[in-house]
Amino acid sequence: MERIGVIGGGLMGSGIAEVCARAGSQVVVHEVDATMAEAALGRIEKSLARAVERGKLDDVGRDDIVSRISVSTDLSDQADRDLVIEAATENEELKKGIFGELDGLVSEETILASNTSSIPITRLAAATTRPEKVVGLHFFNPVPVMALVELVTTVLTDDNTGETVAAYAEKLGKTVIRAKDRAGFIVNMLLIPYMLNAVRMLEQGVASREDIDAGMRLGANHPMGPLELTDFVGLDTTKFVADVLFEEFKNPEYASPPLLTRMVEAGLHGRKSGRGFYDYS
Repeated sequence: MERIGVIGGGLMGSGIAEVCARAGSQVVVHEVDATMAEAALGRIEKSLARAVERGKLDDVGRDDIVSRISVSTDLSDQADRDLVIEAATENEELKKGIFGELDGLVSEETILASNTSSIPITRLAAATTRPEKVVGLHFFNPVPVMALVELVTTVLTDDNTGETVAAYAEKLGKTVIRAKDRAGFIVNMLLIPYMLNAVRMLEQGVASREDIDAGMRLGANHPMGPLELTDFVGLDTTKFVADVLFEEFKNPEYASPPLLTRMVEAGLHGRKSGRGFYDYS
């Protein structure tokens, strides 16, 4: 686990690359073009600069971490990696395509992991010839701060693969929880119904958005309310995960409320779009 690949340099991918480099690994981040690759490196450098400002890292340590990270637009640069973590957009067909390409590039011993928050890992493993070496490794945003990682193994993952990845995640300073390969794993099976119920309460006029959020912040000591959290995660992402869960379990608690569906269709995706349940413009 000295050479790590990360596919996708967005918020999650750049965070994963940072924590791997902090742990001493050499990391290659793959992006689709030079502009996005440069943006990925910029996210990492900005995150490390904040750590320096807060006194959690000095200039020498920052430079040392940056020296272990490179960005690339050529997927073949992942060929010598010990572990490749896919952190692309939450789209099953896209992820399957990436896993299929990686399978033909990397060595037989390379472990392939997905940072998916909801898609069953068996479906991604089926796109490869090495299902025994495929796992889910779900980090949480922001990756450098959040202490949790969900490790998901399938009925085909061999024991050594699971233990190797768990040990590496612990080396990153993360607490590892293990889940069976079911849509949503542990956290989102619990979290998504909570968020959807808040949307239903707002939709039905039970309470205002401010009171719903204040109720959970001050009454349950949550750092943010469920509608604030949905804006932070992204309404589109929340709906996608809910749809995957509903497809898997056919349980009405996972069905997207009409209000959420209409807002996603209208492009109101939360913080990243400037407006969701709240206005960030």
